[in-house]
Amino acid sequence: MGSLYERLGGIKAITGVVENFRDRVAGDNRINQKFAKTDLGRLREMLIDQVCEAAGGPCRYTGRSMKDAHAGMKVTSGEFDALVADLVATLNHFKVGKTEQDEILAVLGPLKTDIVEVESSEVGTPLPRTYEPAPALSR
Repeated sequence: MGSLYERLGGIKAITGVVENFRDRVAGDNRINQKFAKTDLGRLREMLIDQVCEAAGGPCRYTGRSMKDAHAGMKVTSGEFDALVADLVATLNHFKVGKTEQDEILAVLGPLKTDIVEVESSEVGTPLPRTYEPAPALSR
């Protein structure tokens, strides 16, 4: 059957999914305000590494923990759920099978407690002015 990484199509396929997902999130008014200060290039690189590693690929995620990365963002439960819906829409766009989708969502689900700081179904909440994002990646 192969690893999830292999079944997803390797790094090239994961990169395509991440880029589509990033663009979908950026256009989603339910959650895009939370990314107002985010370096989208950095986000792309971190997500590729994170998904690749979680899927059993050769990449290594070296970014901050999800708790540290989202601390002070005041992400709501509703916004987390909207993000998951955007991910599912992206996976459907790429015709990722249900088994693989379930495996990806099983990795993401437990991160909810590290990401959500506000138990509310509200979406579209602004990023707190005091939030400081990670520095841009230096190349």
